[in-house]
Amino acid sequence: MIYFIIGLIAFILLTSIRQVDEYERGIKFTKGKFSKIMNPGWNIVLPIIQSYRKVDIRTKAVDVPEQDAITKDNVSVRINAVIYYKIFDASKAILEVENFHYAVSQLAQTTMRNAVGEVSLDELLSEREMISQKICEIIDKATDPWGIKVENVELKDVALPEEMKRVIARVAEAEREKEAVITKAKGEVEASKNLAIAADTLAKNPVSVHLRTLETINDLSSDQSNTIVFALPIDVLKSFDTYNKKNSDK
Repeated sequence: MIYFIIGLIAFILLTSIRQVDEYERGIKFTKGKFSKIMNPGWNIVLPIIQSYRKVDIRTKAVDVPEQDAITKDNVSVRINAVIYYKIFDASKAILEVENFHYAVSQLAQTTMRNAVGEVSLDELLSEREMISQKICEIIDKATDPWGIKVENVELKDVALPEEMKRVIARVAEAEREKEAVITKAKGEVEASKNLAIAADTLAKNPVSVHLRTLETINDLSSDQSNTIVFALPIDVLKSFDTYNKKNSDK
């Protein structure tokens, strides 16, 4: 009889051993009530009166499906995101919420739509990192009672309607044309300033004007297909004669 009892106890102990891996935590229930958190290793779970559930505490990535949202300036967009979270309290993840994975996904979808509705399209496209951080903070605060820590939220894509894409393309083209006109106008201003300086310099000596004229004609004559007819003013010859007399006097 003693051997039977010893054998029965040994059998119960052997069948009661449960292994919890390093990346897991076990939630033990005794008579339906939470009793303790089972750490990695071998743990005893007595049959009938005790039960347990394993919880994976590694970081999880939740792919939030595409959501239709309307921005603050009434532009319809489709957005999707990825949420990274991990469980810091396994007991709360089991006791406080029925299905934490599904709950986090649904909360992320709602929060993402609300966050997009508070910003304009330009802010959504240019300040994506700031919006992601805001969504992360909201979800992390809401999931804290569930024993879940939201580590990061990344907006993967913002899909615009085709009409809005064409509008943005036209705006970008108009901006480039505006920059081109401004640059051209600045170039003309600089050129006019330089021409004014050159005109002042040439005006100080009449011969310089005629020399510049001859130099221009020489440049045009480099192309043999051009025929140049030039009327030489008498003033040109007088200017050269005056210039020669000044030099001879010196």
